[in-house]
Amino acid sequence: MVDVNEEGFFEHPEQWTREIASQIAADDGIDELTPQHWQVIDFMRKEYFAKGTGPTVRVLGKTSGVTVKDLYLLFPKGPAKMAARIAGIPKPKGCI
Repeated sequence: MVDVNEEGFFEHPEQWTREIASQIAADDGIDELTPQHWQVIDFMRKEYFAKGTGPTVRVLGKTSGVTVKDLYLLFPKGPAKMAARIAGIPKPKGCI
């Protein structure tokens, strides 16, 4: 059992596993996490642990190796917010 807040974001990112990520993605309508999904998820986690917050969509598009257009195809309900939930990190600053 993992601790999440009322929006479904992890309270303790260290509780995250790749299996949990796959389940969250499935619950959000993503049937399978592709290598490109994992690239974004792993980048989100790395940024969070380095900087204390997840990156915004703009930062993701410039630094993750995935274009903003592709981010919206991968995470259609809002790339930064959706990817952060799947990555098991708190909601990035600036996300509503």
